[in-house]
Amino acid sequence: MTDERRPETPAEADGTTGLLTALGKMMKLLRERKGLTQKDFGQMVGYGPDAISAMERGVRTMRPEVLEKADELLDAGGLFLQAIPELREAMSRVRTRHPEWYRGYAALEAEAKTLHVYSNQLVPGLLQTEDYARAVFAQWRPLLDEETIEKRVADRMARQRVFELWPSPTCSFVLDESVLLRPIGGRSVHAELLEHLLRIGNLRTVELQVMPMEREEQPSLDGPFNLLTVRKVEQVAYVEIHTYPRLITDAEEVGVLRERYGLLRAQSLTPSESLDLIGKIRGRL
Repeated sequence: MTDERRPETPAEADGTTGLLTALGKMMKLLRERKGLTQKDFGQMVGYGPDAISAMERGVRTMRPEVLEKADELLDAGGLFLQAIPELREAMSRVRTRHPEWYRGYAALEAEAKTLHVYSNQLVPGLLQTEDYARAVFAQWRPLLDEETIEKRVADRMARQRVFELWPSPTCSFVLDESVLLRPIGGRSVHAELLEHLLRIGNLRTVELQVMPMEREEQPSLDGPFNLLTVRKVEQVAYVEIHTYPRLITDAEEVGVLRERYGLLRAQSLTPSESLDLIGKIRGRL
């Protein structure tokens, strides 16, 4: 009989998944022994309860400083400190954990100095919550098995460490208003997502703008795209349709998308107006 086992993902093959799962289980055990809720512990280490939950389940990469604080707060006796070198090595391998067709862009994104994203279909991966990402992958066709969904959610959450870096890349996002109105995952997931967007939109290194549906002009009806600059390399662009990716390096083609993005930003609400609108949408739920 033919062996039809699913091939190992890069994260499984290099041991990253096992490390994160083990650390998460230990952190949960010690936290509960201390009588702390995920919210209590999260406040101590600077993360929300959803992030702590993701770490404890091994679907979000822990930062070394979280392990340092956890070792002291949970009386781990140096256990977590010993794991920090391995964690740092695992974090350096994060870029290899994405599907083959996406891997080239993921590596560039991890090193980007500037990152600009336009989306008119769904909230882009860098802004998604864990539950929203899970709902997106659950709707994938052909259907993904549960294990693959969890791995992809973990990879998506790991990408968001870009907001924790310092110096952090300069990021801007333009979202079509329809993206904010589409309740992917249901009411509670939608509400959590909007609250998350409000938090991200208030970061000093992020500008979040909304393109209102009432606008009569729309300079990018062709679809979403990303623009990024890596180190001293000229700006490049990335587009993806039905998992068919294209990394654009031709200066003229990139220039067209750069012009479109400039028009999008000019015609969108300002960052403060955009956050006000997101807050109003959240208030109506």
